[in-house]
Amino acid sequence: MSMTTTTPETPLDVLRSGTVIPAHVLSLTEDLRIDERRQRALTRYYLDAGVGGIAVGVHTTQFGIRAAGMYADVLRLAAETTRAWTARPVALVAGVTGDTAQAIDEAETAAGLGYTSALVNVAAWRGRPESDIVAHVSAVGEVMPVMGFALLPEVGGFHLSRAFWRELASLPSVVGIKLAPFDRYRTLDIVGGVVDARAEERITLYTGNDDHIVLDLLQPFRIPRDGEQVTVRIRGGLLGHWSVWTKRAVEQFARIRAVPDDAAVPADLLALDSAVTDANGAVYDARNAFAGCIPGCHEVLRRQGLFAGTWCLDPDETLSPGQLDEIDRVIREHPDLTDDEFVAAGLERWLA
Repeated sequence: MSMTTTTPETPLDVLRSGTVIPAHVLSLTEDLRIDERRQRALTRYYLDAGVGGIAVGVHTTQFGIRAAGMYADVLRLAAETTRAWTARPVALVAGVTGDTAQAIDEAETAAGLGYTSALVNVAAWRGRPESDIVAHVSAVGEVMPVMGFALLPEVGGFHLSRAFWRELASLPSVVGIKLAPFDRYRTLDIVGGVVDARAEERITLYTGNDDHIVLDLLQPFRIPRDGEQVTVRIRGGLLGHWSVWTKRAVEQFARIRAVPDDAAVPADLLALDSAVTDANGAVYDARNAFAGCIPGCHEVLRRQGLFAGTWCLDPDETLSPGQLDEIDRVIREHPDLTDDEFVAAGLERWLA
């Protein structure tokens, strides 16, 4: 399913080709300071697992880093660690949010730190005209390349129309879109908007639908345009779920990319979708409207020794009742989805 046969030479090439991008979680000490040693170790883990990019300052990193004055420090740690750890091109994606002034300030911070693209979260624009939101994203695009973002309503997002996605995809600064509405109808709206804008070759689609990761990457979308059927594929993933068991995510992605676009898909690869969704349901606390999704990721990393605890900046953000039992269950039932042996082998070196 590769978009190109050449090796990506720049971080933007990597982003455009489609790749594995975990949403970087935030390692805190018990007194809620950045645990820099473990934060760097986590970045090293992702890089050694073989990811093509890392997203920082996004929902999984905790939006509270802004009010806590940590935004620039967290982005800097990831960028410095990446450059020191590997010479290969890695796409660094910075989450930006808020009103236009705040978003531009965050994008300028990210660009100054060498980030590749800004993932623009427009949750603060709920209830505003869609034309205003397009203008807002366009303003951020004056600073650096942009990824559009459809965010799950349960964690602060809202749905936007197919016409909005057409207008957004028409912006020359938009290089990718993360689709995370957790809704097949809304996912089709986004893909359709990109096709309506004739931007399917320029914009790389990334799944953020944690409930449908494998099938999003496997299935072609056929969208009518001018009497013809335009085939579009989601080429990568930018996912909080990939912040844990990342080595397995990279291996799964490689298997998916190895299937030619016009080939039959092996049944076991199709079946992998339900297993990954089941595991995500436990870690992301789907049964409790995702209330424990971030501490759920922390808990997996704590068990592996990468994290010291599951602390979040918001003291009310904790594991939900029954969530630990669910995590125990999916680890027991899907041991092939975990990468404990890989982490155990690298942990001492990553923490050094």
